[in-house]
Amino acid sequence: MAETKMWCMHSKADKEKYNEEGVSTVTSDEQMRVERSVAAIFNYYLNTENDAKEPVLHREKHIMYLKKGLKNLPEGFVTLDASRPWLVYWAVHALELLDVSLTDDEATGIIDFLKHCQNPTGGFGGGPGQYSHLAPTYAAVNALVIIGTQEAYDAINREKLQEFLWKMHTDEGAFRMHEGGEVDIRGAYCAVSVARLTNIYTDQLFSETAHWIMRCQSYEGGFSGTPGMEAHGGYTFCGLAALTLLHAHDLCDTPALLRWAVNRQMRFEGGFQGRTNKLVDGCYSFWQGGLFPILHTLLTQEDAVNISAEHWMFQQEALQEYLLLCCQHQRGGLIDKPGKGPDFYHTCYTLSGMSVAQHFSTAAIHKKCVVGHPSNELVVVHPLYNIGVESAVSATQHFNNLPVLKITESNSNTTNQESQVQT
Repeated sequence: MAETKMWCMHSKADKEKYNEEGVSTVTSDEQMRVERSVAAIFNYYLNTENDAKEPVLHREKHIMYLKKGLKNLPEGFVTLDASRPWLVYWAVHALELLDVSLTDDEATGIIDFLKHCQNPTGGFGGGPGQYSHLAPTYAAVNALVIIGTQEAYDAINREKLQEFLWKMHTDEGAFRMHEGGEVDIRGAYCAVSVARLTNIYTDQLFSETAHWIMRCQSYEGGFSGTPGMEAHGGYTFCGLAALTLLHAHDLCDTPALLRWAVNRQMRFEGGFQGRTNKLVDGCYSFWQGGLFPILHTLLTQEDAVNISAEHWMFQQEALQEYLLLCCQHQRGGLIDKPGKGPDFYHTCYTLSGMSVAQHFSTAAIHKKCVVGHPSNELVVVHPLYNIGVESAVSATQHFNNLPVLKITESNSNTTNQESQVQT
């Protein structure tokens, strides 16, 4: 039975509000505007006749929103034509968190579509006939792993996927997002994530990658997209998760990262911001919140560090209250902040962050902290991959029974040249 809790969002509300100290800026005005909208929602909830005082996750509305999106999307989504595997992953993973299984027809349809996104030379494009790109490759692999059938696993061409990763690998150990494309920390994370899940990881393929990632840790403690830039929640998750998957987390300045991460939770709203001095956003519930299970595991490996054995190092109840009260759209789907519309991206990452906040899970203990009605509980998410733990375990067991491929950079280049000659 889940432990239900209610964090009183107004117990310290006034002193937690932003203080512009007599200096008004565009940033301070926006922050106070968001706080007013959040406060109005909190006050309405507290003052409404509701004896149980239990925020409820509108599960059925979100399921209908996601299921409808898997079938067809409005015209406005044409701008995301190069992100179609992402749309599939966001919807499939959100349904997974809501403990909803796809029908056989739905699963087969998704597998067939993603097969058409996979290129003969390896990797997945943003849609059928589009160039391979590491971002939709990560999304497609995750979606197939969540489906988790033999047909879904077999859809991934592991040999060609490894060849594609070699083509994206740079001399300094980083990864391009696509051929001729940008080099940033997302590439390193997407590459090592799919490599670990599908058992095509080799030390040679990721030589120097950890050292390149460490060049992205900023003076603030978080990670930037490329060396020398500003620390950012999404990039920080990619950096820490990639280092952990590379078994190179000891290179990270963990105390600096922890200090930066804990200061990203907004004191009044309860949600997370993505960067210093920015606004709260529901998606950072995972990009920032997902850091803490990884950090907790790393810190417990250091004998000198004494940390809690019952909760993550952020206010789990406050985050859930923000998400349940301020980020659910009345027609289904979840949002960035009050006043915004729903989309599949925010629905996915908001639910992922809520799952992290609900489940304190280590090798020794699993303690639940579910705010509101017990039915709010979500499936446990794997913090390194952002798929369900069961999906990650099943995929790892399946692919680890297959041989590790040993394609080298020279082999990959030769194969690529032969393919061009044949073409």
